[in-house]
This record gives sequence, C-alpha cells and structure tokens, in this order.
Amino acid sequence: MTGLILLAAALNVSTNGIELAVSSETESVDPGRSVFVTVTATAPKGVELALPDIGARARGFGSSEAFADEPSTDRNGTVTQTVNWKLVPEPCAERYRIAPFVVTASRGGTDLSFIAGPLYFEQPAARAKVEGGIEIDPQKDSPPFSWKRVGRWALWLLAAVPVVAALWFAVRYLMRRVKEHLMSPIERAWVELDRLIAKGLPGRGKYKDFYVELTMVVRRYVQRKYGIKAPHLTTEEFLRELGGGRISAVNGRERLREFLESADLVKFAGVEATPEMADGATSSARAYLKDDSGSESTGKGGAA
Repeated sequence: MTGLILLAAALNVSTNGIELAVSSETESVDPGRSVFVTVTATAPKGVELALPDIGARARGFGSSEAFADEPSTDRNGTVTQTVNWKLVPEPCAERYRIAPFVVTASRGGTDLSFIAGPLYFEQPAARAKVEGGIEIDPQKDSPPFSWKRVGRWALWLLAAVPVVAALWFAVRYLMRRVKEHLMSPIERAWVELDRLIAKGLPGRGKYKDFYVELTMVVRRYVQRKYGIKAPHLTTEEFLRELGGGRISAVNGRERLREFLESADLVKFAGVEATPEMADGATSSARAYLKDDSGSESTGKGGAA
C-alpha cells in the first residue's frame, strides 16, 4: 500500500492502481447539523471494486443515509464510483470518527482488498459560559393591543352564541322528555293538553290542526294506559279495539266515542269549526281523561 494520507475529515489511499478518496465538507462537527461525507474510488480496467459501508463504521453518529451516483468509465476502461453519505451527529458524543474499514477489490481472481482509515472529526467548539443568576419568575411579554384581534375574538363569540343556545335548548328538551317519560299516562296527558292549549291554534284559525293534535293527546293516553296502538288506528278500528276483552271496562267509552266522531267531522268531513266548538272539544277531552283516570279534579289540565 502506498500514498496513504491521513488528515482530519479527509482520507486518500492509493494502492494497486486503485485510488480511494474520502472527504467531508467540514472538519468539525456541529450537533445541530448533518455531516456529509463523499467516498470516491477509481479502479483500472479489469478490477472489481466494492465501496465500503461508511455508515456502519461511523462512531458518534446516530443514523446514516447513502446516495450513490452512477459509475462512470473513461476511454481507458477506468471506472469511477462515488457515494455520498449523510451522517447525523449524536449530541455530547465522546468522539466523532469513521473507524477503519475494508475496501473489497479483486482482479482475475487475485484479492486486492485493503484497509483504510480511520477518519477523525474535530469536536464541537465549547459554548460560551452563561453568566448571571437563574431567572426564577420570567415575565411574559403581552402582545400589543390590536383592534383586529379584538374583532376576531368578537366574531368567535358571536359564532359561539347560537351553538351554546342550541345546546342549551337541546339539553332542556331532553330533560323535559325524560321527565315526561317518568310520568304516569294521565300526568303526561295533562301536560300535553296544556302545551296544546298554549299554542292558541283556534285563535289563529288553525282548527283542523288543533283537532288533530287534540285527538292525538287522547289516543296517546289510551295507548300508554292500555297498550293499544291508538295513534295508528282509524276511529272505527280504535273503538272496535276498545270493545276487546282486556279493556272492556274502560270508563267513559261512550263519551270517548262522541268526542272522536265529532272531531272527525272537522278533520275529514270539512265541517267549519268555531271557537265555541273548539272549547267544547277541549272540555270533552278533559272530561274523558278525568273520568277514565278516576280523578276528581282536572289535575294539571286546568280549566278550558
């Protein structure tokens, strides 16, 4: 082996017509930056050469990555190979170097392999000494006042108002539904009747809507108390079901018949209702609920 030159961050080897050069763009290591090493080998015609794995021989470096160029051949058959290595330094490593490595080469069955290296890098420069006491209670710098920032926060607040309101109404609605679900059938009927009266549908001329909802209050009461799918039956089917065995003793059956049949006249027969008729239908519904539940007062239903 001849022509061995060993310098910091540079290595050149020449043997058996093979030229190997290892160089780096920097002689010292900065832990915050990667180190790039270039390995170039030139072999005469007929020599088979394999470049070493520099990454496996790196010490003080956490990871490595290779980028090989396409080999080139000149007119004399001399082949040049180049591999660029990216080495990532480890902070506070004791030393940074590339340990001795083997370059595998042969010609006509004759082994021309040789050992090269090591290659050393200078340690990072010492940092300047920090003087002064430790800042125990650092003061946070407040950003300067900005109308643009105020406007942005105002828009966020305005956008949040409907969301909060929707959540509040949703929670309130769910709580009311849970509360009603725990009520007895007659208690729920009184609540639904009060809610219907509060809508004031007859005062707005919506008599048909009023009669539909009023009969549904009564039908839902029957469904909850007797297990009949009352809202899905016609009046005739509903009354026929009421005559069945398990609920044959339903109180006020005739009163209920009169109430439903008179409501059907407005709902389906096109009879024009009046405020007096709406009041009378409400009284009939309340009277049936009172009689069937066996209570002596209208409970939560109040007066018509």
